[in-house]
Amino acid sequence: MALALSLGRRGHGQTWPNPSVGCVIVRDGRIVGRGWTAPGGRPHAEPQALARAGSAARGATAYVSLEPCAHHGKTPPCAEALIAAGISRVVAPLQDSDPRVSGRGFAMLRAAGVSVTTGVLADRAAQDLAGFFLRIKAGRPFVTLKLASSFDGRIATATGDSQWITGPQARRVVHAMRARHDAVMVGAGTARADDPSLTVRGLGITHQPVRIVVSRHLDLPLTGKLAQSATDTPLWLCHGASADPRLVEAWTGLGAKLLPCATQAGQIDAAALLQALGQAGLTSVFCEGGGALAASLLSAGLVDELIGFTAGVMIGAEGRPGFGALGIAQLAHAPRYRLIEARPVGPDILHRWQPQD
Repeated sequence: MALALSLGRRGHGQTWPNPSVGCVIVRDGRIVGRGWTAPGGRPHAEPQALARAGSAARGATAYVSLEPCAHHGKTPPCAEALIAAGISRVVAPLQDSDPRVSGRGFAMLRAAGVSVTTGVLADRAAQDLAGFFLRIKAGRPFVTLKLASSFDGRIATATGDSQWITGPQARRVVHAMRARHDAVMVGAGTARADDPSLTVRGLGITHQPVRIVVSRHLDLPLTGKLAQSATDTPLWLCHGASADPRLVEAWTGLGAKLLPCATQAGQIDAAALLQALGQAGLTSVFCEGGGALAASLLSAGLVDELIGFTAGVMIGAEGRPGFGALGIAQLAHAPRYRLIEARPVGPDILHRWQPQD
């Protein structure tokens, strides 16, 4: 099962809206087939593993990192394929929460005489598939908020200079994190100040996550890196109803996808933003700021994981803070997260946090 989970992780960021699943087929103590969800979500893991196993699948055990699907979509049910191949036992950690499956896959297998074992490495599987489950349950993607800051918590100098606070090793890790998410998201201020490309670079990876910019007025440079690459790499712009129709037309003409979102108190409503992204199929978003967007997500309780990279450099009080105003008068009302991981990355420190239970 550990191998099936690791195979499933190979597809992270590439299979949305489908989950990224791994499958390992074992017969007489020997692995005879393995597979994982292909980019775009199809083929699923099970038929790929079965194809590699061939006739050796008969009487074998299939370890699958999620309940095999039971519905007819663009491909036949995986549970049906396992039965037809003669699999005698299926081991899976979790039931699929998709209402089209949700226990039906296990029931189909058992009705055909296939032994089913569940609960194996369930906690690890739940972590790997958190974004998929969250989209089914709450209609929104899993949000990871990343912040690279100085020792005194600043993300740029007073003039906006921020390249580079952290070292090349930390930046390489960030690119790997981008690659494991469906999308990379920033606010309009960051897009204007940094003119980022928001792509994965330096890792030999050809797949690129969706690039998202949250801009209420769509007041973004039409000649910047994002505009220049909109036809080559997916670019989604989340905007308010007040955006100039001429800018909507211009960005659409450049190849960007426009997602209108509700506003609140003069800003894009964070909950509405994530609902729109969930409806578009995204299961995981890697948010890289800036401060106003980070504050809105944090205030709304919509940050599922915090990742910080802290450098041993001091910028001072005149530098730009990592978060915009949160309106907190009492410490007891401040959002609190629990430390999950801390380790050095070159000269910097990586620390990862999740919401307190």
